[in-house]
Amino acid sequence: MSVPPVTHPAGPPQHAKRPPLTATPPTPAIPATPGAPGAPATPSTHSAPATPATHRAPATPTTPTPSPAVLLKSRARHGDPAARRVARALRRLTGGSVAREVEHTARIAETLQQPVTTGRQIAVTGIRGGAGKTTVTALLGRTYAHFRQDPVLMLEADAALGTLPARLGAPDARWTCGDLARIITPSMQLTDVIGYLVQSPGGGWLLPGSQGRVGARLELAEYRAVMLALRRYFGITVVDCDSLPSELSRTALVAAQARVLVTPATVEGVVATRAVLDWMATLRRGGLLRRTVVVVTEGAPHTAIDLSAAREALGVDGVSVRALRYDRHLAAGGAVRTELLARRTHDEVTELAADVLDRSLGRGDRGGRPS
Repeated sequence: MSVPPVTHPAGPPQHAKRPPLTATPPTPAIPATPGAPGAPATPSTHSAPATPATHRAPATPTTPTPSPAVLLKSRARHGDPAARRVARALRRLTGGSVAREVEHTARIAETLQQPVTTGRQIAVTGIRGGAGKTTVTALLGRTYAHFRQDPVLMLEADAALGTLPARLGAPDARWTCGDLARIITPSMQLTDVIGYLVQSPGGGWLLPGSQGRVGARLELAEYRAVMLALRRYFGITVVDCDSLPSELSRTALVAAQARVLVTPATVEGVVATRAVLDWMATLRRGGLLRRTVVVVTEGAPHTAIDLSAAREALGVDGVSVRALRYDRHLAAGGAVRTELLARRTHDEVTELAADVLDRSLGRGDRGGRPS
Protein backbone atom coordinates (compact mmCIF):
# COMPACT_ATOMS: atom_id res chain seq x y z
CA MET A 1 0.00 0.00 0.00
CA SER A 2 1.39 3.41 -0.88
CA VAL A 3 2.82 5.76 1.70
CA PRO A 4 1.49 9.34 1.26
CA PRO A 5 3.98 12.17 0.63
CA VAL A 6 5.47 13.81 3.67
CA THR A 7 5.90 17.56 3.73
CA HIS A 8 6.56 18.49 7.32
CA PRO A 9 8.07 16.53 10.21
CA ALA A 10 5.86 15.75 13.15
CA GLY A 11 6.31 14.31 16.57
CA PRO A 12 6.43 10.57 17.26
CA PRO A 13 3.23 8.52 17.19
CA GLN A 14 1.06 8.50 20.29
CA HIS A 15 1.93 5.95 22.94
CA ALA A 16 0.13 2.66 22.78
CA LYS A 17 -0.73 0.53 25.76
CA ARG A 18 0.72 -2.90 25.29
CA PRO A 19 -1.87 -5.66 25.68
CA PRO A 20 -1.53 -8.10 28.57
CA LEU A 21 0.04 -11.43 27.69
CA THR A 22 -3.20 -13.36 27.31
CA ALA A 23 -4.49 -15.79 24.76
CA THR A 24 -6.36 -13.05 22.90
CA PRO A 25 -4.86 -9.61 23.56
CA PRO A 26 -7.29 -6.71 23.11
CA THR A 27 -6.84 -4.20 20.33
CA PRO A 28 -5.27 -0.98 21.67
CA ALA A 29 -7.71 1.94 21.51
CA ILE A 30 -5.32 4.33 19.81
CA PRO A 31 -5.71 6.33 16.62
CA ALA A 32 -3.24 5.77 13.82
CA THR A 33 -0.70 8.44 12.98
CA PRO A 34 -2.13 10.84 10.36
CA GLY A 35 -0.81 9.94 6.94
CA ALA A 36 0.47 6.57 8.09
CA PRO A 37 0.63 3.83 5.51
CA GLY A 38 -2.18 1.34 5.98
CA ALA A 39 -3.92 3.48 8.64
CA PRO A 40 -7.70 2.87 8.80
CA ALA A 41 -10.19 5.72 8.75
CA THR A 42 -11.63 4.60 12.07
CA PRO A 43 -10.16 2.55 14.90
CA SER A 44 -10.21 -1.13 14.09
CA THR A 45 -12.24 -3.58 16.13
CA HIS A 46 -10.25 -6.54 14.89
CA SER A 47 -8.93 -8.84 17.59
CA ALA A 48 -5.60 -10.53 17.00
CA PRO A 49 -5.58 -14.30 16.69
CA ALA A 50 -4.80 -16.28 19.76
CA THR A 51 -1.18 -17.12 20.38
CA PRO A 52 -0.47 -20.74 19.41
CA ALA A 53 -0.68 -23.13 22.34
CA THR A 54 2.74 -24.48 21.49
CA HIS A 55 4.36 -21.11 22.25
CA ARG A 56 5.14 -20.87 25.94
CA ALA A 57 6.70 -17.99 27.78
CA PRO A 58 10.14 -18.78 29.19
CA ALA A 59 10.37 -19.55 32.86
CA THR A 60 11.15 -16.57 35.08
CA PRO A 61 14.73 -16.79 36.40
CA THR A 62 15.26 -16.83 40.14
CA THR A 63 17.57 -13.80 39.91
CA PRO A 64 16.13 -10.82 37.97
CA THR A 65 18.06 -9.68 34.91
CA PRO A 66 19.85 -6.41 35.73
CA SER A 67 18.56 -3.32 33.99
CA PRO A 68 21.09 -1.65 31.65
CA ALA A 69 20.48 1.67 33.40
CA VAL A 70 21.56 0.20 36.75
CA LEU A 71 24.92 -0.90 35.36
CA LEU A 72 25.89 2.57 34.18
CA LYS A 73 27.04 5.55 36.18
CA SER A 74 24.27 7.91 37.20
CA ARG A 75 25.46 10.64 34.83
CA ALA A 76 26.07 9.78 31.18
CA ARG A 77 29.06 11.37 29.49
CA HIS A 78 28.61 13.79 26.64
CA GLY A 79 30.25 12.80 23.37
CA ASP A 80 32.14 16.11 23.22
CA PRO A 81 34.48 17.22 26.03
CA ALA A 82 33.41 20.41 27.82
CA ALA A 83 36.20 22.49 26.24
CA ARG A 84 35.05 21.57 22.74
CA ARG A 85 31.44 22.48 23.53
CA VAL A 86 32.50 25.87 24.92
CA ALA A 87 34.63 26.60 21.84
CA ARG A 88 31.72 25.76 19.54
CA ALA A 89 29.39 28.03 21.51
CA LEU A 90 31.87 30.89 21.22
CA ARG A 91 32.14 30.42 17.46
CA ARG A 92 28.37 30.57 17.15
CA LEU A 93 28.27 33.80 19.18
CA THR A 94 30.66 35.42 16.75
CA GLY A 95 28.50 34.34 13.83
CA GLY A 96 31.14 32.18 12.18
CA SER A 97 29.76 29.45 9.88
CA VAL A 98 26.22 29.77 11.29
CA ALA A 99 24.73 30.39 7.83
CA ARG A 100 26.52 27.34 6.41
CA GLU A 101 25.25 25.16 9.27
CA VAL A 102 21.66 26.29 8.70
CA GLU A 103 21.90 25.63 4.97
CA HIS A 104 23.45 22.20 5.55
CA THR A 105 20.77 21.23 8.11
CA ALA A 106 17.97 22.33 5.79
CA ARG A 107 19.39 20.30 2.91
CA ILE A 108 19.69 17.14 5.00
CA ALA A 109 16.21 17.59 6.48
CA GLU A 110 14.72 17.89 2.99
CA THR A 111 16.36 14.62 1.98
CA LEU A 112 15.23 12.79 5.11
CA GLN A 113 11.64 13.97 4.66
CA GLN A 114 11.29 13.02 1.00
CA PRO A 115 8.18 10.93 0.26
CA VAL A 116 8.27 7.21 -0.40
CA THR A 117 5.70 5.31 -2.44
CA THR A 118 6.24 1.95 -0.72
CA GLY A 119 7.82 1.01 2.57
CA ARG A 120 11.63 1.07 2.45
CA GLN A 121 13.48 -1.76 4.20
CA ILE A 122 17.08 -1.11 5.27
CA ALA A 123 19.19 -4.06 6.44
CA VAL A 124 22.11 -3.39 8.80
CA THR A 125 24.68 -6.13 9.31
CA GLY A 126 28.41 -6.72 9.68
CA ILE A 127 31.11 -9.32 9.46
CA ARG A 128 31.36 -9.92 13.20
CA GLY A 129 29.79 -8.94 16.50
CA GLY A 130 31.02 -5.85 18.30
CA ALA A 131 31.47 -3.75 15.17
CA GLY A 132 28.60 -1.45 16.13
CA LYS A 133 25.78 -2.60 13.84
CA THR A 134 23.16 -2.37 16.61
CA THR A 135 24.34 1.13 17.49
CA VAL A 136 24.10 2.14 13.82
CA THR A 137 20.59 0.62 13.65
CA ALA A 138 19.47 2.62 16.68
CA LEU A 139 20.99 5.84 15.33
CA LEU A 140 19.38 5.43 11.91
CA GLY A 141 15.98 4.57 13.38
CA ARG A 142 16.07 7.53 15.76
CA THR A 143 17.07 9.88 12.93
CA TYR A 144 14.27 8.77 10.60
CA ALA A 145 11.69 8.88 13.42
CA HIS A 146 12.76 12.43 14.28
CA PHE A 147 12.54 13.85 10.76
CA ARG A 148 9.67 11.89 9.24
CA GLN A 149 5.91 11.88 9.78
CA ASP A 150 5.18 8.34 8.60
CA PRO A 151 5.75 5.53 11.13
CA VAL A 152 9.29 4.14 11.46
CA LEU A 153 10.01 0.62 12.70
CA MET A 154 13.25 -0.78 14.14
CA LEU A 155 13.19 -4.55 13.89
CA GLU A 156 15.66 -6.86 15.59
CA ALA A 157 16.41 -9.93 13.49
CA ASP A 158 19.31 -10.97 15.73
CA ALA A 159 17.45 -13.06 18.28
CA ALA A 160 20.59 -14.38 20.01
CA LEU A 161 20.43 -11.97 22.96
CA GLY A 162 20.26 -8.89 20.76
CA THR A 163 20.87 -5.52 22.42
CA LEU A 164 18.70 -3.21 20.31
CA PRO A 165 16.10 -2.64 23.10
CA ALA A 166 18.89 -1.64 25.50
CA ARG A 167 20.42 0.73 22.92
CA LEU A 168 17.02 2.37 22.41
CA GLY A 169 16.27 2.56 26.14
CA ALA A 170 13.04 0.64 25.51
CA PRO A 171 11.11 -1.10 28.31
CA ASP A 172 10.89 -4.86 28.55
CA ALA A 173 9.13 -6.47 25.60
CA ARG A 174 6.43 -9.11 25.80
CA TRP A 175 6.23 -9.86 22.08
CA THR A 176 9.06 -10.71 19.72
CA CYS A 177 9.52 -10.94 15.98
CA GLY A 178 8.94 -14.69 16.11
CA ASP A 179 5.73 -14.21 18.12
CA LEU A 180 4.32 -11.74 15.62
CA ALA A 181 5.15 -14.02 12.70
CA ARG A 182 2.81 -16.66 14.13
CA ILE A 183 -0.19 -14.38 14.63
CA ILE A 184 -0.09 -11.61 12.02
CA THR A 185 -2.72 -11.77 9.28
CA PRO A 186 -3.39 -9.65 6.16
CA SER A 187 -6.63 -8.34 7.72
CA MET A 188 -4.84 -6.66 10.63
CA GLN A 189 -4.66 -2.87 10.61
CA LEU A 190 -1.90 -0.59 11.91
CA THR A 191 -3.84 -0.05 15.14
CA ASP A 192 -3.83 -3.81 15.69
CA VAL A 193 -0.14 -4.27 14.91
CA ILE A 194 1.24 -1.56 17.20
CA GLY A 195 -0.28 -3.34 20.18
CA TYR A 196 2.49 -5.91 19.76
CA LEU A 197 5.28 -3.35 19.37
CA VAL A 198 7.25 -1.24 21.83
CA GLN A 199 7.13 2.55 21.67
CA SER A 200 10.73 3.78 21.56
CA PRO A 201 11.32 6.68 23.98
CA GLY A 202 13.16 8.57 21.23
CA GLY A 203 10.44 8.03 18.62
CA GLY A 204 9.53 5.17 16.33
CA TRP A 205 8.47 1.62 17.08
CA LEU A 206 10.52 -1.42 18.10
CA LEU A 207 9.98 -5.13 17.48
CA PRO A 208 12.58 -7.05 19.51
CA GLY A 209 14.11 -10.35 18.46
CA SER A 210 14.14 -11.88 21.94
CA GLN A 211 13.04 -11.22 25.50
CA GLY A 212 16.55 -10.93 26.83
CA ARG A 213 16.91 -14.67 27.40
CA VAL A 214 18.57 -17.47 25.49
CA GLY A 215 16.04 -19.11 23.20
CA ALA A 216 15.30 -20.30 19.71
CA ARG A 217 16.76 -18.19 16.95
CA LEU A 218 14.52 -16.38 14.50
CA GLU A 219 13.74 -18.64 11.58
CA LEU A 220 14.13 -17.40 8.02
CA ALA A 221 10.47 -18.17 7.20
CA GLU A 222 9.33 -16.14 10.23
CA TYR A 223 11.48 -13.20 9.19
CA ARG A 224 10.10 -13.23 5.65
CA ALA A 225 6.51 -13.40 6.92
CA VAL A 226 6.94 -10.44 9.26
CA MET A 227 8.81 -8.27 6.76
CA LEU A 228 6.23 -8.94 4.03
CA ALA A 229 3.32 -8.15 6.35
CA LEU A 230 4.78 -5.03 7.99
CA ARG A 231 6.00 -3.33 4.84
CA ARG A 232 2.62 -1.72 4.19
CA TYR A 233 2.39 -0.18 7.67
CA PHE A 234 5.74 1.61 7.98
CA GLY A 235 7.42 4.11 5.70
CA ILE A 236 10.88 2.93 6.77
CA THR A 237 11.95 -0.28 8.54
CA VAL A 238 15.53 -0.54 9.80
CA VAL A 239 16.52 -4.16 10.47
CA ASP A 240 19.29 -5.12 12.90
CA CYS A 241 20.44 -8.42 11.34
CA ASP A 242 22.76 -10.97 12.85
CA SER A 243 26.34 -11.06 11.64
CA LEU A 244 27.37 -12.50 8.32
CA PRO A 245 27.58 -15.14 6.91
CA SER A 246 24.30 -16.41 8.40
CA GLU A 247 21.53 -17.33 5.98
CA LEU A 248 19.14 -14.78 7.47
CA SER A 249 21.58 -11.88 7.11
CA ARG A 250 22.42 -12.85 3.53
CA THR A 251 18.71 -13.01 2.67
CA ALA A 252 18.06 -9.65 4.34
CA LEU A 253 20.89 -8.01 2.40
CA VAL A 254 19.54 -9.15 -0.95
CA ALA A 255 15.86 -8.43 -0.22
CA ALA A 256 16.28 -4.93 1.27
CA GLN A 257 16.01 -1.74 -0.75
CA ALA A 258 19.24 -0.51 0.89
CA ARG A 259 21.90 -2.21 2.97
CA VAL A 260 24.44 -1.00 5.52
CA LEU A 261 27.60 -3.00 6.22
CA VAL A 262 29.22 -2.04 9.52
CA THR A 263 32.92 -2.79 9.94
CA PRO A 264 35.37 -1.90 12.72
CA ALA A 265 38.20 0.47 11.83
CA THR A 266 40.75 -2.33 11.73
CA VAL A 267 42.75 -3.93 8.96
CA GLU A 268 41.00 -7.25 9.50
CA GLY A 269 37.57 -5.61 9.42
CA VAL A 270 38.22 -3.78 6.16
CA VAL A 271 39.67 -6.88 4.45
CA ALA A 272 36.73 -9.06 5.52
CA THR A 273 34.19 -6.45 4.42
CA ARG A 274 35.86 -6.20 1.02
CA ALA A 275 35.38 -9.96 0.69
CA VAL A 276 31.65 -9.49 1.40
CA LEU A 277 31.43 -6.81 -1.29
CA ASP A 278 33.17 -9.10 -3.77
CA TRP A 279 30.62 -11.82 -2.94
CA MET A 280 27.75 -9.36 -3.49
CA ALA A 281 29.21 -8.46 -6.88
CA THR A 282 28.92 -12.12 -7.98
CA LEU A 283 25.15 -12.15 -7.36
CA ARG A 284 24.61 -10.17 -10.57
CA ARG A 285 21.61 -8.27 -9.24
CA GLY A 286 21.28 -4.83 -10.76
CA GLY A 287 22.11 -1.94 -8.43
CA LEU A 288 22.95 -4.15 -5.44
CA LEU A 289 26.27 -2.47 -4.66
CA ARG A 290 25.06 0.98 -5.62
CA ARG A 291 22.46 0.68 -2.86
CA THR A 292 25.05 -0.32 -0.28
CA VAL A 293 26.73 1.89 2.33
CA VAL A 294 29.74 0.75 4.35
CA VAL A 295 30.17 2.36 7.78
CA VAL A 296 33.66 2.22 9.29
CA THR A 297 33.30 2.58 13.07
CA GLU A 298 36.01 3.71 15.46
CA GLY A 299 35.81 1.98 18.83
CA ALA A 300 38.75 3.90 20.34
CA PRO A 301 39.84 7.54 20.20
CA HIS A 302 42.96 6.70 18.21
CA THR A 303 43.12 4.06 15.48
CA ALA A 304 45.95 3.13 13.15
CA ILE A 305 43.81 2.64 10.07
CA ASP A 306 43.96 5.19 7.24
CA LEU A 307 40.34 6.10 6.42
CA SER A 308 41.30 7.35 2.96
CA ALA A 309 42.93 4.01 2.17
CA ALA A 310 39.88 2.21 3.57
CA ARG A 311 37.63 4.17 1.24
CA GLU A 312 39.76 3.21 -1.73
CA ALA A 313 39.59 -0.46 -0.71
CA LEU A 314 35.84 -0.54 -0.06
CA GLY A 315 34.40 2.02 -2.48
CA VAL A 316 33.93 -0.38 -5.38
CA ASP A 317 31.16 -0.27 -8.03
CA GLY A 318 29.39 2.72 -6.49
CA VAL A 319 29.51 1.62 -2.84
CA SER A 320 29.39 4.57 -0.43
CA VAL A 321 31.90 4.51 2.45
CA ARG A 322 31.33 6.60 5.56
CA ALA A 323 32.95 6.88 8.95
CA LEU A 324 31.41 6.91 12.43
CA ARG A 325 34.23 8.20 14.56
CA TYR A 326 34.85 7.55 18.23
CA ASP A 327 32.22 9.08 20.51
CA ARG A 328 32.52 8.91 24.30
CA HIS A 329 28.77 8.64 24.76
CA LEU A 330 28.34 5.76 22.30
CA ALA A 331 31.41 3.94 23.63
CA ALA A 332 29.93 3.82 27.14
CA GLY A 333 27.08 1.56 26.02
CA GLY A 334 23.51 1.66 27.29
CA ALA A 335 20.71 3.76 25.88
CA VAL A 336 21.67 6.17 23.11
CA ARG A 337 20.70 9.76 23.95
CA THR A 338 20.93 11.91 20.86
CA GLU A 339 21.33 15.11 22.88
CA LEU A 340 24.59 13.71 24.30
CA LEU A 341 26.15 12.81 20.96
CA ALA A 342 29.23 14.71 19.87
CA ARG A 343 28.46 17.33 17.25
CA ARG A 344 30.62 15.53 14.72
CA THR A 345 28.75 12.27 15.42
CA HIS A 346 25.42 14.01 14.95
CA ASP A 347 26.51 15.33 11.56
CA GLU A 348 27.91 11.95 10.49
CA VAL A 349 24.70 10.14 11.45
CA THR A 350 22.33 12.53 9.67
CA GLU A 351 24.49 12.45 6.54
CA LEU A 352 24.54 8.66 6.72
CA ALA A 353 20.76 8.44 7.13
CA ALA A 354 20.21 10.75 4.14
CA ASP A 355 22.65 8.77 2.00
CA VAL A 356 21.00 5.44 2.87
CA LEU A 357 17.49 6.75 2.19
CA ASP A 358 18.59 8.19 -1.15
CA ARG A 359 20.07 4.85 -2.15
CA SER A 360 16.96 2.94 -1.06
CA LEU A 361 15.07 5.08 -3.56
CA GLY A 362 17.62 4.45 -6.31
CA ARG A 363 18.98 7.99 -6.20
CA GLY A 364 22.51 9.35 -6.33
CA ASP A 365 25.51 9.37 -4.05
CA ARG A 366 25.66 12.07 -1.38
CA GLY A 367 29.42 12.15 -1.06
CA GLY A 368 30.35 8.64 -0.11
CA ARG A 369 33.50 9.68 1.81
CA PRO A 370 34.51 9.36 5.45
CA SER A 371 34.17 12.77 7.00
